[in-house]
Amino acid sequence: KIHLFDVDLPDREERYRESATIAAGSKPIVVPTPVGRVGLSVCYDVRFPELFRLLQEQGAEILCLPAAFTAATGRAHWETLIRARAIENLSYVIAPAQAGVHESGRETWGDSMVVDPWGHILDRVTEAGAGLAVGEIDRTLQQQVRDRFPSLNHRRFQVTV
Repeated sequence: KIHLFDVDLPDREERYRESATIAAGSKPIVVPTPVGRVGLSVCYDVRFPELFRLLQEQGAEILCLPAAFTAATGRAHWETLIRARAIENLSYVIAPAQAGVHESGRETWGDSMVVDPWGHILDRVTEAGAGLAVGEIDRTLQQQVRDRFPSLNHRRFQVTV
């Protein structure tokens, strides 16, 4: 997790200070797996598209984004952000998400998803349910999408760490 969620929500009387208990990561990480190279991120990182571009530049074919989004921000932004990261990087996104009311009273949104490189939701578990979202990672399809829509090759600016 590179970006820490330090936010005051005065209208909801909620306050989050991840920096009080978590040390931020300092560099993007891509790991090889049997299904492809996976770029790692966590929750609030989803709001920083440059991180995902760096992961893609490092060879990520799949982006993994576990999260515990607040109910308010999840309802408003979660699906849009997940699909955007898939589309702009022509990558699969696996986004497991916690849902429900926690002992502290905090409510998290949920809506776990598997999204393909074109932004299609392959499977999801909604905010109200518990379960497992499953989707096929088809690397041939991903390469076809990247070949037919070569936007990654048309970039005019590089993102650097």
